[in-house]
Amino acid sequence: MRMSTTILLGAALFAAPALAQTAPAKNNAAIKTAHTVNDGQARRGANSFTQAQAREHIAKSGFTNVSALTKDKQGVWRGTAMKAGQTVHVGLDFKGNVSTAQ
Repeated sequence: MRMSTTILLGAALFAAPALAQTAPAKNNAAIKTAHTVNDGQARRGANSFTQAQAREHIAKSGFTNVSALTKDKQGVWRGTAMKAGQTVHVGLDFKGNVSTAQ
């Protein structure tokens, strides 16, 4: 009987650290939610957004009538859109920042 108690105690000690390491999954979204940076500067970098995704992301930032977007040499999607009744130039960088310039 003593041997089985020792085995059970040993098994419990090895299993406890494994149970303690279980943690809830972190929310690590691939792209950030809509975010507008009104400094007129988009960050250059390899941009993996498709044109449709870029248009949707800009629209979620409060813009309407987003024009046909083109990706420039720096990897920034650029075009025009409407906000507060004005046409503005917009850009979407690789981080998901939407920048504007009048």
